[in-house]
Amino acid sequence: MRNLSVVTEFILLGIPHTEGLETMLLVLFLSFYIFTLMGNLLILLAIVSSAQLHTPMYFFLCKLSVFDIFFPSVSSPKMLCYLSGNSRAISYAGCASQLFFYHFLGCTECFLYTVMAYDRFVAICHPLRYTIIMSHRACIILAMGTSFFGCIQAIFLTTLTFQLPYCGPNEVDYYFCDIPVMLKLACADTSALEMVGFISVGLMPLSCFLLILTSYSCIICSILQIRSAEGRRCAFSTCSAHLTAILLSFMPVVLIYLQPTLNPWLNATVQILNNLVTPMLNPLIYSLRNKEVKYSLRKVLQPVAFLPGR
Repeated sequence: MRNLSVVTEFILLGIPHTEGLETMLLVLFLSFYIFTLMGNLLILLAIVSSAQLHTPMYFFLCKLSVFDIFFPSVSSPKMLCYLSGNSRAISYAGCASQLFFYHFLGCTECFLYTVMAYDRFVAICHPLRYTIIMSHRACIILAMGTSFFGCIQAIFLTTLTFQLPYCGPNEVDYYFCDIPVMLKLACADTSALEMVGFISVGLMPLSCFLLILTSYSCIICSILQIRSAEGRRCAFSTCSAHLTAILLSFMPVVLIYLQPTLNPWLNATVQILNNLVTPMLNPLIYSLRNKEVKYSLRKVLQPVAFLPGR
């Protein structure tokens, strides 16, 4: 059978309606990217260096920080490259890789938030059985499971998108390769695939969100039964950080993939919020509301503050 995929590279047109703003966007996005890397590296360092934080909750937070480093790194380096005046071209394989890793890391984070909600459910609703249920072995299996199912989902979506023939236009009206904009360039009828992709991308976060909602409904019921005001405040404080991170992560997915008509400018704005701003805010969300993380961060940063010459 003749291969119709004659396109060997694509041209990323960038964020719609931002012509002439390249320098400002370069400075802004580079700042976001640097703060994202620094913030998540500090969280990693704080957790790894403190024996007090070697618990299931912080194990999953550690994995989230690793993924928050890699997630913006899928699209940001190329975007910063062409904003600085370099080539906007990306190879066919590079485009497929962008799409795969974007959905692999995004789906894995989605599953990871669900596991973190389950961890809080066990800790608050079944505190006496917590160490048995969330054993070291169980944590490893859950962490590996999030990556495995994220990988399966990403392989399915990437195969779905790139098994189509691309034999004509190669200008991607976006700042990275994602499913909606790639399907517009295909030289074939994509209506059936759009429906399959819509169901697949919509069902996965919806299922995770319902599981998280179930976990937090049980958690709230348990918290309200705590007689001590200090105990209720402590439980709410721990859970509120996680809930804030979940809302910041899930809302962009709903706005991008489940809207009835495609709006490139809105998509790009929300996607940047999801790709750069949310991973940058996660370290702040989890550290500002958590005394243990703040204490560990102070211990990590103190030696730096007292270096000779400072």
